[in-house]
Amino acid sequence: QVQLAESGGGLVQAGDSLRLSCAASGRTFSLYAMGWFRQAPGKEREFVAAISRSGGRTYYADSVKGRYTISRDNAKNTVYLQMSSLKPEDTAIYYCAADRVVSPDYVRRVASEYDYWGQGTQVTVSS
Repeated sequence: QVQLAESGGGLVQAGDSLRLSCAASGRTFSLYAMGWFRQAPGKEREFVAAISRSGGRTYYADSVKGRYTISRDNAKNTVYLQMSSLKPEDTAIYYCAADRVVSPDYVRRVASEYDYWGQGTQVTVSS
């Protein structure tokens, strides 16, 4: 069982930066690939970024590539999402998720593949 808690959301202006954190409980954090997803009002949840167990492989949605950076610190059981050049269309609830995978370099973008989810943190970008 893994419990996830996101933090760092808030209200920012277009062009600003924000860093989200996701703290995981337990001693098995390094066994999970981690992902960030988001859901805007009236829209389906969409993939944002993912990072492998080792941290050596990352994967981004085209809409955030070059603006967002996912990273992890296995010693702190934490995954981060650094967001820059934020746009109003980035407004959403952001969720982190844990994916139990065997390979240390495997990442996935499909939400249904993820085993555990946090409660989400709101990010609002004003124009």
